[in-house]
Amino acid sequence: MGLQNIKPLNEDHMILSIGPHHPSTHGVLRVVLELDGETIVRSWPEHGFLHTGIEKHAEHLTWQQAMTVLERMDYLSPISNNLGYCLAVERLLGIEAPPRAQVARVILAELQRIASHLVWLGTGGLDLGAMSIFFYCFNCREWILDIMEETTGARMNMTAFRAGGLQQDLPENFVAMVRKFLKDFPPHVKDLHSLLDANPIFKDRLIGTSKISAEKALSLGLTGPNLRGSGVPYDIRKAFPYSGYEQFNFSIPVTTTGDNYGRYLVRMAELDESLRIIEQALNKLPGGEFRVNNPKIALPPKSEVKANMEALIHQFKLVSTGFEVPKGEIYQAVESPRGEIGFYVISDGGTRPARVRVRPPSFYSVHALPSFMDGELIADMVAVIASADPVFGEVDR
Repeated sequence: MGLQNIKPLNEDHMILSIGPHHPSTHGVLRVVLELDGETIVRSWPEHGFLHTGIEKHAEHLTWQQAMTVLERMDYLSPISNNLGYCLAVERLLGIEAPPRAQVARVILAELQRIASHLVWLGTGGLDLGAMSIFFYCFNCREWILDIMEETTGARMNMTAFRAGGLQQDLPENFVAMVRKFLKDFPPHVKDLHSLLDANPIFKDRLIGTSKISAEKALSLGLTGPNLRGSGVPYDIRKAFPYSGYEQFNFSIPVTTTGDNYGRYLVRMAELDESLRIIEQALNKLPGGEFRVNNPKIALPPKSEVKANMEALIHQFKLVSTGFEVPKGEIYQAVESPRGEIGFYVISDGGTRPARVRVRPPSFYSVHALPSFMDGELIADMVAVIASADPVFGEVDR
C-alpha cells in the first residue's frame, strides 16, 4: 500500500504529510503521520529523495577513485567513510598502514566525531529554540575544520586517507594545532553543559520522550549513540578494534533511560572520550613513513616524479589505471558518529571493485522513527528526528 493510500484507523483521526524537508534541515525526509488530536498514533518515514547511486558509481571507478564518492555519503563525517573503505581495501591487499598513519587516522577520526556531534547539538538545539547553542557549536567546529584544512587541504570531503596510509604526511604544525584545540575546547564543553543539562525547557522536551528499550533497539538494528542511549555498551572500537584503538584507554558512555535526554547525555559524554583518545594518540604519535613503501599501490614521491622519467610514468599509470586487488570479499566496519558503518567489498582481481555495499547506521535510525515517535506529541516530532541524528546522504546513497 502506497503512503498516498493510507487510511486512518479511526474516522476522527487525521492523516498529515510532513515534508519532504529541505536539505538545509536534517535531510530530505517525508514523514506521514496519523494523528489523534496532537498525538501521533502511527507514522511512516519515506526517504529516497536524495538518491545518488554512490555504491554503483564506486564500482565504475578505480579502487582509489572510489574513495572520493564513498566519503560523500556522510558529509558530516567523511573521514569515517574514508577510513572504513580504506581498511577494507587494505585487508584485501594483505597490507597494513604504518604506525604513524594508524595513529594519525585515529586522531583525525576522533576530531571528525567531535565536529559531527557539534553539528548534531547545534542543529538539535536550534530545533528546540536554543539559537545560541547553534553558534557556540559551530564556532568550536570551525577550529576542527581549520585543522582539517591545514592537514589535507580541504575542510569537507578531504579524502585524507589512501590504501596503505595517508594522502600526505602531517604538517609540521599539526601537533601544535591539535594541542591548542585540546586546551581550548574543554571549557566550551562545560559551557554547553551549563546551558543545557539543567535547562528546564530543554529537560521537559527531552526527558521521558521517545523511550525505547534495549531489546527493541537491538531488534531494529540500531547502533551508535541511539543504541548506547538504551543501555547497550556496543562500540566497534571496543568490540572489533581497528587502526590501533585497542591501545587507547577510553570508556563507552551509556545511559539506561532510552529517551531523548539519554541520547543527548551519551553524545555529550562522547565528546570527552574523544578528547581522551586524541590526547593519548598525540603522545603516541611516532615518526617514520606515513604510507606503505609498496610501489604497486603507492604513488612515488613528488621529488622523484619531477626528476625521474620512470617515476613519472609510474605515477601516470597508477593514477590513470589504478592498482589491482586480489580476488576476495571482505566486510569492514568502523564506528562513525552515528554508529556502525560497514563496507562489504568484493574484488574480482581487477583495478575496480566488483561490488561495494554499505551498511549505513542512519538507514536503521530512519526506519526506527515510528518506534521513537508513535505515541508522542506532534510537537516533539522534530526533537525525535534530531535525536536520531540521521544523515540522508548515507540513507539514500
